[in-house]
Order: sequence, then structure tokens, then C-alpha cells
Amino acid sequence: MKKTIVITGASDGIGRALAKEMAKRGYNLGLSARRDKLLEALKHEILKEFPETKIETAALDVTDYAEVANVLDYFSRTLGCLDIVLANAGIARSGKAETALLEDQVAVINTNLNGAIATVSAALKIFRRQGHGHIVATASVAGYRGLLRNAAYSASKAGLATYMDAVRLEVMKDNIDVSVINPGFIDTEINRSLPNRPFVIDVKKGASLFADLIEKRVKASTVPRLPWAIVAPLMRVLPDSIVSKM
Repeated sequence: MKKTIVITGASDGIGRALAKEMAKRGYNLGLSARRDKLLEALKHEILKEFPETKIETAALDVTDYAEVANVLDYFSRTLGCLDIVLANAGIARSGKAETALLEDQVAVINTNLNGAIATVSAALKIFRRQGHGHIVATASVAGYRGLLRNAAYSASKAGLATYMDAVRLEVMKDNIDVSVINPGFIDTEINRSLPNRPFVIDVKKGASLFADLIEKRVKASTVPRLPWAIVAPLMRVLPDSIVSKM
């Protein structure tokens, strides 16, 4: 029987690439994002290559917290059992903390952290009804240490990783797995404007590595694992002068 994965933020970037990768691996898909036209285009693209894939799409802004639960319930009804839910929707707004628009900084927190919390909470309710499930969150190596001109983004990802650590403790006696994936620089629109992207990899490779980690049900991992598994923890103790150049 085919497994099913739900991906938020699936219209672009790693979410889009991962949708194609999971279809390639034989999964049915529940895809959501704010831009429903891009979702429909992605659906047709996947079905052209993998016509046996069952795909449901739904327009969703994860900051509409009540609607998050409605969309996941819709996927549960139309796709049947939800095996994996990936809280992936995210935005970035670069700028210094003192000059960046407050609205932009709050929007990053509301989408990347609060929207993910809404997604995780709704998924857990479905998983408890089913008796099993796997919740995955897209955090970032930026969550290991606040990065220059990305204070809100770094904070949102650090908060999400810590939140997922707590969720893992809450479900440790249940048949629910919890994974946190911390991508480094994967070549997508969200980071192409940055002046420096150390160890950047292309999005297709990133999606393949991401999918491998999901299927292994890892508790937490960087993408790619190396060199970030070494570099990311080091970021916590490196001098400010070095981190400021990253």
C-alpha cells in the first residue's frame, strides 16, 4: 500500500523539489501552499511523469492557523491515512534588526514558527486518531547561531527545532516519530540573493538527501550531513568575527 506525505510550502524551493522526489519514490501527495496556480502546475508536472501518483492540493497560508487544521483534515479524508506531514512552509526577510520593517520580522516568525506549530498540532491530532504517524519540520542550520541580517529567520528556526524537541518527548510512548531537518544552503529562491552561501548544493540533490533522512526517520540531521554536521554545532562556539562573515 502506498504511503502518503503532506508537504506545506510545496509550490517552490525545497518543498517543490521534495514533492517530485517523493512521487518518484512511490508516495501519494498532499500539497499545500499560498500560490494555488503553482501547485496545480506542479501537480500536472508530477502526474505527467508519475501518472499512478494520487495528488491532492489545497491553497493554504499557514498563518491562517484555523485553516491549517481544515486543510490537513481535508487531506486525511481524500488521501486516507496520512503517514508523514512535513511542516515546510517558510519565508525569509533579510535586514538588520534595527532597520528591517517590524512587519517583515514578525511575518517571518508567524510563518516559520507559528505556522509550523499550527501544522504540527493539527497533524498530531490526526496521528493520534490513526494510531501512528511521522511529523517532520524543516528547520535550518541558521537555527544553530543567529546569522547577520537574519535575526528573525534564525530565531524562527531555532524556536522550531526546540519546539520539535519538546514534541518528541511528548509522543515518545506513542507510535509517532518526530524529525527535524536542518538544511544548509540549498540553491533556491529564498537564499539566492545572499552574498555568501557556503557549501551550497543544488535543489534536486538537496531533495534526495532530505527524502533519505525522512525515510530513515532520523531525530535530527543537517542537509547535507557533511560538512554541516560538524560546522553547524561549531557555529555556537565560533567567535562573532567569523560567524559574521557566514
